[in-house]
Order: sequence, then structure tokens, then C-alpha cells
Amino acid sequence: MAEQFDVVVIGAGPAGYHAAIRAAQLGLKTACIDAALGKDGKPALGGTCLRVGCIPSKALLDSSRQYWNMGHIFGDHGISFKDAKMDVEKMVGRKDAIVKQFTGGIAQLFKANKVAAYYGFGQLQAGNVVKVKQHDGTEVELKGTNVIIAAGSDSIELPFAKFDGETIVDNVGALDFTEVPGRLAVIGAGVIGLELGSVWKRLGAEVTILEALPEFLAAADAEVAKVAAREFKKQGLDIKLGAKVSKTDVTGKGKKKEVVVTYTDGEGEKTLTVDKLLVAVGRRAATKGLLADGTGVQVNERGQIVVDEHCHTGVDGVWAVGDCVRGPMLAHKGFEEGIAVAELIAGLPGHVNFDTIPWVIYTEPELAWVGKTEAQLKAEGIPYKAGSFPFAANGRAVAMIEPAGFVKVLAHAETDRVLGMHLVGANVSELVHEGVLTMEFSGSADDLARICHAHPSLSEVIHDAAMAVSKRAIHKAN
Repeated sequence: MAEQFDVVVIGAGPAGYHAAIRAAQLGLKTACIDAALGKDGKPALGGTCLRVGCIPSKALLDSSRQYWNMGHIFGDHGISFKDAKMDVEKMVGRKDAIVKQFTGGIAQLFKANKVAAYYGFGQLQAGNVVKVKQHDGTEVELKGTNVIIAAGSDSIELPFAKFDGETIVDNVGALDFTEVPGRLAVIGAGVIGLELGSVWKRLGAEVTILEALPEFLAAADAEVAKVAAREFKKQGLDIKLGAKVSKTDVTGKGKKKEVVVTYTDGEGEKTLTVDKLLVAVGRRAATKGLLADGTGVQVNERGQIVVDEHCHTGVDGVWAVGDCVRGPMLAHKGFEEGIAVAELIAGLPGHVNFDTIPWVIYTEPELAWVGKTEAQLKAEGIPYKAGSFPFAANGRAVAMIEPAGFVKVLAHAETDRVLGMHLVGANVSELVHEGVLTMEFSGSADDLARICHAHPSLSEVIHDAAMAVSKRAIHKAN
């Protein structure tokens, strides 16, 4: 006999655990199922984000940044030292400890909120029943008045570059190298490729990024992408555009293993020999084996669960959120969808505004944006005006020896309503939220320009960019 719940959540990643906790807060009897295991073989909640994505990558990015700064910035501060070394094992161990802290924290939150946790693989059956094959081999069935599918996503594997976990890896493997690879190739100049490529470049690897598209970071503002590409080149990242990989061959044995990567660019076919290859060409919805016959839940050609604007599947009481549905594969998008669905189930308003979801790439400098780019506004025929301001003219950025980058504010030419904000520079992962807030409240560039910003602060660049929209910037020629 299946145990009855008000809400059964499949997946305890960002979307799933938010949905479960919020549902429980609202007085709904809630269960959450997750199959993931940590490096110690024990259940680890939090999904890709906490275990092998957002959090561990930021830990390595910060460690590698400290090391890079010792050799490239500390001298300008008057700080000298001898023989700086990076203990890769200790760096990875610190990352693992942070992961364990946060995955364990979710388990504690489940207990505090009385969310029943089940560890194993959940499959949706007809009639809102979820069959759970637990790690000990036993099976249990849970019946939910409502079922929220939050199955997440998996790395896309290329047929000619199969993951072996050692020489050809995805993000999981690239987070656990035991030593700095002498030569690292990355297929894909997206978020994962740029961030993990940056980590190992800072630590001394020779990094080549192969991007099939002819444009660098086509999703970002063109000027932001141009500045970022220039800074990455200064750092020694070799980014090859229009480079389509067709073949990989692993040669040698043990520590002498190499990967020969064959790719084609505008000059013809070429080969590149490296010690490690990171494949970072995107992710796909993890829906394989998730749905039994007869559920009525539809899956599109990309493997995503089909939902409406409220994340409902069209099957009574069945919802889906996060990476396994349409929209950007971002943890914070999943957060908001999970909470919104829990509130809708409880009879409350629930909504996610896709127009104000921020995007961030945590390289050095960071990139962030929200809203429309200039190219999108032109394509849609929306009249706009733009204002920008460089970090090089900001006192705080110069004092930090981080003058690279700028902020651009885009506003409607007639109403002055902010339509987008695009940033590249120090700490813009934090600064972008001024744009998010302004857009959420339908604010104007003039609103931003009239808000007092602390001096000296990096946020003043936003203030100056907003003033530049109406050609009244103080600290640059208009």
C-alpha cells in the first residue's frame, strides 16, 4: 500500500529541495526523493548544483584566483613572497568539505521542516504514484495528491568523446583532477568551459578552448563579450572560435595518456594533443527512465517535460520544474519555480518572471546580465537608448587593481524603463541585482540615476551608466 502525501517531489536539487521545503512550510505533508550519492558513498542532497556544479566550482575558482593574484597582483600592492605553491589535493579537499557542509545542511533543513527524505531512484507511475527503488534494493511506493518532478539535467556526452572519468571528463571529472594538467583542452566556450578552464589555467595549465560557433558568448551583449575575450586572452586562455571537433583518440597508458583532438576551423582540419579533455557542450534534461507508461506526461524532442507557464504538465496534480523543463538551466530559476509551484498547490499566487532572471559567469572578470541585449532590441524593433561607464574610471575598482570592464544600461527610448543591464568586471555577480530589482519594479534609468550610491564603491559604475543614458554622466564625456 503506497504511503499518501500531499506533495511528492522527485529530485532534491535546487528546484526540488526548494519545492519540498516550501510545501512543508505551508502545512503540506511532503516527501522528497533523490538518488545522488556523495564521494563517500552516502546520500547527498542538493543536486548537480551543490555536489558537482555551482558550489564546488566556485570553491575552486576562489582558490585558483588567490593563487593567480599572488603572482599577478600582490606585487603591485607591495606584497612579496617566495616559492608560492598550490597543493591541489588540499584545494580539492577544501572544495569537498564545503560540498559536504551544504549537502548535509539540506538534510538538516528537511528534518527541521518535517520533509520525509527517500534515497533512491523515483519513477512516476500512472495515478500520481511514485515507485522508489532505494539504494538497498528495496522498493517503496508513494502516492501524491501532487507530484513535482525536479529531475535536473546531465552533461551531454559526444559520441566521439566518451567520458572515461580520467582523461576525457565532464564537469565532475574536471573538479577532481589530482594534479594540474600540463595541457587541457575544453570543448565548449560556455559557462562551464570558461569557469573550469580558468581554474586550471590560473594554476599553470596550458588551456585551449574549442568553440564550434563563430561568435564568442553569443548570448551575451556583444561589447561585454568583446571585453571578456580580450581579458581572457591576456590571461593566456587560447579560445579558438569556429572550431568543430570531429574525433578524439586516447593514446598511451597511465600518466603518459594523451588525447589527440581532431577539429576543423576556417583553415581546414587540425589536431591538438593534450593531457586532459573537458567536454562542456551543454546539458540535457535527466528524464530517461523517469516516466512509466500511462502517466500522460509529455516529453518533447529535447527530452524536456512539457509544461505550461505555471509548470503544470496538463496531468492532474503533476508538475515539473528546474532543468528538466523549458527555460534557462540555472539553479536560481529552479529555486523560484519550485517555490512558485508549492505555493500554487497551497492555493497561493505563484509566478516566475523569466524576463528578470540574471545570468552570471564567474570568471575573472565576471560577466553578468539581465534583460534584453542591444541585438535583441534591434531585432524586435524596440526603440532604446544606452548608457555605459567603465570600471577604469571608478575609484574603488582602481584601488582594488581590478579596472577591467564596464556597465551598460539599456532603457526604452520613450518611457525610459530599464530593458536590460549588462556588466563585465569585478563583483558584477552581485551588482547585476540592481538591474534585476529596477526591472522588477518597472523602474527607469532616471530612477537608478537618482538613487544615492555609496562612495567609493563598485556600485557607482551602475549609477554613472544610468546617468549616461540621458547624457549627464559626471565622470566621463557624454
